[in-house]
Amino acid sequence: MSAVRREFPLPDLGEGLTGAEVVRWLVRRGDRVGVDQPLVEVETAKTRVEIPSPYAGEVLECRGVAGEELPVGAPLVVIAEDDASGAGPRPEPVMPGAVEASSAAPVWEDPAEREPVLVGYGSRGAAPAAGPAPSPAPAPAGARGGPVPVVSPLVRRLARDHGIDLRTVSGTGPAGLVGRSDVLRAVEALAGAAHGSGPDGGPPAAPAAHAPPTGPAPRAPAAFLSGVRPEDDVLLWPGAGRAAARKVTDSHREIPAATCWLEADATGLLDLCRDAADTPSGPRVGVLTLIARMCVAALGRYPALGSRVVHDADGTAVGVRPPRSIGLGIATRTDHGVVVPVVHDAARLTTARLGEEIARLTAGARDGTLAPHELTGGCFTLNNHGVLGTDGAVPLINHPETAMLGVGRIARRPWVDGDTVVPRSTAPLSLTFDHRVCDGATAAGFLDLVARAVTRPGTLALHL
Repeated sequence: MSAVRREFPLPDLGEGLTGAEVVRWLVRRGDRVGVDQPLVEVETAKTRVEIPSPYAGEVLECRGVAGEELPVGAPLVVIAEDDASGAGPRPEPVMPGAVEASSAAPVWEDPAEREPVLVGYGSRGAAPAAGPAPSPAPAPAGARGGPVPVVSPLVRRLARDHGIDLRTVSGTGPAGLVGRSDVLRAVEALAGAAHGSGPDGGPPAAPAAHAPPTGPAPRAPAAFLSGVRPEDDVLLWPGAGRAAARKVTDSHREIPAATCWLEADATGLLDLCRDAADTPSGPRVGVLTLIARMCVAALGRYPALGSRVVHDADGTAVGVRPPRSIGLGIATRTDHGVVVPVVHDAARLTTARLGEEIARLTAGARDGTLAPHELTGGCFTLNNHGVLGTDGAVPLINHPETAMLGVGRIARRPWVDGDTVVPRSTAPLSLTFDHRVCDGATAAGFLDLVARAVTRPGTLALHL
């Protein structure tokens, strides 16, 4: 039996994910593996997932050590595939939980959101042909000759915003791909050059961003794990923490957000939940499920709040793409930070089924067992921050979405009913939205519809 050497790269694990951190290897060099046998556990910004083997054979190399962050498309494992029949390469493996794209499924393919696909890395093959390049600006000192490298619009915009000429940046990604981290290192090097000089009063040293990394990403110091923090320690984020930091930074930098809020009388909503609980044959629905149903109904009336901003090749916002279906995200606190699982096609679910999906997804988020597609494809997020005991909040939008509803703590508060002040159970509601996709009137209309449904849950049937 002959063997064929197969190199398997880190696959594209989901929308907007450009890399993953190796958590632990499940096989070693010399082990024999079968098709679909788990090889390695990796952590992305959204979840942990086991990557299966696309080949049967002997493991020759395991690339990446625990704690190292690999970009999508980087070599992951080399396998000597058993090839008794001389057949060609096996078809690309399907990740656990992956779904085929169809005309009815929501597809978010704004090129500004997916770095790897633009240059042909990930699990979809070759890069698209590049269009004619514009005439380059005069290159600064130290710049390489030739056109500006092909990069994603987000990376190009990041470089432009910080005055970085991409011809001066050497990429550390596969085949020299310039990524966000390369540009940020160049920004830091430029700032250091502007505020100081090199050793012995000479010129500043060449930016470290031009040299590829020589080893795995640094791990958190032992003090971080033990809870002891000497004054000089740096508490390093794990891969998911770094990715989350980038995501909230993108949200704050790129989205011109505004917030409107009001308070709704939720007494009737709580009564409805109690009545449902007292009905043996009735569905088990809670407050979160009913408010989620209200959000779905309101998005049907105000679809702009579920749209996404579309960018041109330079990263400039040029329009919006309405949602093809409603993917409702549920902000969920876990031991690894906030995770947002997505209820796909939520408008097609009954209220009882919606509640079951929310319960399943939030439990999976806490356990870290969700598949990548269950954490992507959302168009709007519901954030029930009231479970933390907070009354009000102005949450950051879950980039690249354009709106998020925050629900505060439902509690007994004074409520004016005509000329009388009475105690009522009220719910603070806040809607944070991207001001590029709609004006305040649209946002206020959405929030008013949700508030009226909270006050009089029976009216919800009018909008289903």
